[in-house]
Amino acid sequence: MSCWMPRCPALSMCRGVAALPITCLERAKELKSRLGILLHKPELAHRIGTAGKLQLGSRQRDSSREVLEWRESFDQLLKSKNGVTAFHTFLKTEFSEENLDFWLACEDFKKTRSKTKLASKANRIFEEFVQSEAPREVNIDHETREITRKNLSGATSACFNEAQAKTRTLMEKDSYPRFLKSASYQDMTKQAASRGTSKRLHT
Repeated sequence: MSCWMPRCPALSMCRGVAALPITCLERAKELKSRLGILLHKPELAHRIGTAGKLQLGSRQRDSSREVLEWRESFDQLLKSKNGVTAFHTFLKTEFSEENLDFWLACEDFKKTRSKTKLASKANRIFEEFVQSEAPREVNIDHETREITRKNLSGATSACFNEAQAKTRTLMEKDSYPRFLKSASYQDMTKQAASRGTSKRLHT
């Protein structure tokens, strides 16, 4: 069907294209040319696909190694952002996540440089986690609680050190071993081990 025929749809299309600015037509041609070049370079697509697979494989290996390292020590678990998240999820099932939240709050508190912020943060942490009948009271002895209370009068980055250490020990001796034996962590280690086996079979 040609463009001169009456009421021809192609006629409207031809007129529409003709009405476009020259720059638009030139850009369209340039884009078409570039796409053609890419389509005729299969080795480029292969390289891109291979790079993506290698990057994904590297991430999976790192993740698998990380999961297995959590059982080496409690320190290894706390050093891992994913480990802390997994442990926090487990503590929620035992209704004791306040211990980890307090430990994390203390870690953040120690990074505070402003004396004004230090004092306000110290009071907020004490009221939330340490004082008797606190909304999220951690399990520490009365003596440690009182030492921490006195430390607030001249708040420094070390004022929660003793309470934080007691809470950390409690998690390491009590919650951490149960986490390693939990079904959720066992599933993660099995998946990590199977990824490692699969990788060895394909190399």
